[in-house]
Amino acid sequence: MTTATELLQRHLQWLIDDNAQWQSLIADDIVWDLPYAPSLGHPLKLEGRQAVLEHVGWFIGAVKDFRFFDALITAAGDTQHAVARVRAQGLVPATGRTYQQEYVVFLAARDGRIRHLREYFDPVRAALAFDAAIVGVPSRSI
Repeated sequence: MTTATELLQRHLQWLIDDNAQWQSLIADDIVWDLPYAPSLGHPLKLEGRQAVLEHVGWFIGAVKDFRFFDALITAAGDTQHAVARVRAQGLVPATGRTYQQEYVVFLAARDGRIRHLREYFDPVRAALAFDAAIVGVPSRSI
């Protein structure tokens, strides 16, 4: 049986580096919550395999040489839940800027697959790297 900590480790290892292998980790009815993503104009929640694959595909195309590092993965009370704090870095070719981020990811497993992810990140860092507006914050010239 695959535990949530093992799934979270593989998620971080394969999401970018071996996306085809990563796809075998996710349940068909996966839900991926992104509480801060709407501030960048992205969905609050991705529901189902197709929505997740489309969003991940966008990210892989938008950020080059992306890698996770300094991961700290902890079991969250049982074998079906885990949490990670992880740093990441990549290059956004469209802007020429480096995307540096720190994520907190909660994972819930079912039947050896990822059934739920909840990912927190700093949307300001993302906005700066992607040269994106923050929804609801008017831009002003100084």
